[in-house]
Amino acid sequence: MEREQPCRAARFGVECVPVSSPATVSAPTVHPIRLTSAHLRRVIGEPPGPLTGFLANLVLRPISKLRWGTRERLARFLGGIAYTLGIRRRVALENLAQALPERSEEERHSIARGAYITMARAVLEALADVDRMPPGWEQEEVVGAEAWQALQAHLATGKGALLVTAHFGNWELLGEILIHRGMALNALVRPLKGALNMRIAENRVRAGAGLIYPRGAVQEIVDAVGRGECVYMLLDQGIPTKGVFVPFFGRLASTTPAMAVAAQRTGVPAWVVMGVRDGLRMRVHIEGPFAPPPSQEGKDPITEHTALVTAGLERIIRQYPEQWLWLHRRWKYAPPQAGA
Repeated sequence: MEREQPCRAARFGVECVPVSSPATVSAPTVHPIRLTSAHLRRVIGEPPGPLTGFLANLVLRPISKLRWGTRERLARFLGGIAYTLGIRRRVALENLAQALPERSEEERHSIARGAYITMARAVLEALADVDRMPPGWEQEEVVGAEAWQALQAHLATGKGALLVTAHFGNWELLGEILIHRGMALNALVRPLKGALNMRIAENRVRAGAGLIYPRGAVQEIVDAVGRGECVYMLLDQGIPTKGVFVPFFGRLASTTPAMAVAAQRTGVPAWVVMGVRDGLRMRVHIEGPFAPPPSQEGKDPITEHTALVTAGLERIIRQYPEQWLWLHRRWKYAPPQAGA
């Protein structure tokens, strides 16, 4: 089947343009873990009560000890069950019908089922205390040789970078791979609640990541970039207020402007980085750099930059749609009416 043409963001839509297939670069050198600043290595959230925590640990502890093969089988079982039971299945199929109308109904059901397995796999792997890294990850080539080399050259100047990803493949393990590739990494996160979320946050810190929370986030990002540390953020969730509306699969979607604001404040570009799964394997795909666009009359540079990077996310998701979480109401918030 012929691969779809990737799309470039435009002000009021998406313009499809042909580009060559991304080149690969041989597996980068594996470095010792580079820790971020100590003050960012703390977990903020609301832990469960004593009884809830005890019961949760009875379940989470054995799950965290599962090996790769067992986790994969369990993820496929749990994802299949959730899909069969119809948990948010209507949302996933509606999203797919509007985003990928050229796909058959059978294909969209298959993609939706894959999204459930992706979610189950991501959670189980994020909880793991053993066998966390994908098998053979240190030998995997990076797809996007020029972008990867540009990122390495940028980091060599002593400045950090903005790394943008999505709820795709396994974004938690992708962050760990980047840390093992020698990047001091800070994830932009929200305070979490409950035993499951708290354990995932603790595993992020244990892996070597710093955590940047919403309060004072912009200044923390500026400071981290100045120290030569990277900031890792998800850009594929709808937000109810203060978002900018940019094209995503042919529809305007409310998107956080955090990346674009940080790029303007720091003057550094962004890279799109995604971890594409192939069975138990995971390969890094990268695009960029996406520099902050210059100001133009009648155009908002924050919206323009957000649209450009979002189009990069869309290009990779279109190639591997079963690895994105279609269960999320990405287009929940409607754009303001003209003249409002």
